Amino acid sequence: MTTIGFVGLGLMGLGFTRRLRESGHAVVGFDIDPARLALAAKHGVTPAASASAVAEASDIVLVCVINTAAVEDATLGPKGVAALGDVAGKVVVDHSTTELAATLRIAETLGKRGAAFVDAPVSGGPGAAETGTLAIMAGGSDDAIARIAPVMAHLGKMTHMGAVGTGQATKLVNQTLVLTNYCVLAEALRLAQAHGVDAAKIPAALAAGHAGSNLLPVAFPRMLAEDFAPRGFARQVLKDLEMLNEAAHQHHLAMPMAAQALTLYRLLVA
Repeated sequence: MTTIGFVGLGLMGLGFTRRLRESGHAVVGFDIDPARLALAAKHGVTPAASASAVAEASDIVLVCVINTAAVEDATLGPKGVAALGDVAGKVVVDHSTTELAATLRIAETLGKRGAAFVDAPVSGGPGAAETGTLAIMAGGSDDAIARIAPVMAHLGKMTHMGAVGTGQATKLVNQTLVLTNYCVLAEALRLAQAHGVDAAKIPAALAAGHAGSNLLPVAFPRMLAEDFAPRGFARQVLKDLEMLNEAAHQHHLAMPMAAQALTLYRLLVA
């Protein structure tokens, strides 16, 4: 099977690479944190010294890192994919949530060197990465999408949204729905508790109605149990909400619900 390169071995990256290894792919990986690289090596990832070295060893390079600056460093930085020089024929897939302007800039730069770029942010979290049940929203050429489709099939359900950039735009829509919903779920939990309702029964009670959702039976019990294990980090959520806020301003959109969620997360992270 195809050797897959992977840059970024955090909570999501470890889930991705476990799934890829279980699916039979050889995986070459890199992370700026040696401890993360060592963890990935335990499930069969071959360590590389840089993102450039990852690209040299693979034709398809997946990137899942913490923010836009890290994506730019992994792709266009001095030890990034483009530093390899000869990247013709390679496909770089960004699974991070990345600013649209940077996405287009990276795609253009790599394209001039003969490499294809797909922005393919995901939704579902580390658990979904490990079980291959991610929602993958992809932007890129038909040819690039066709090349990565067999790999993406192991990771989740990919939807081709259109040209480069449409994946990240779709992720903003996803984050609008998910991140405002986190805040609403927390309020609903407190309301149930204030009325003496057994809040543990809420997900089952509402499942068949309009309030039922994929998120309710997952997030509600964790909130009730005050289970705050780091499946994601609040600062990452805040980063996405800041991007969403900027997009709303650029397009002159009134998004008061998202703005309130942004305010709440700013208070949480402060």
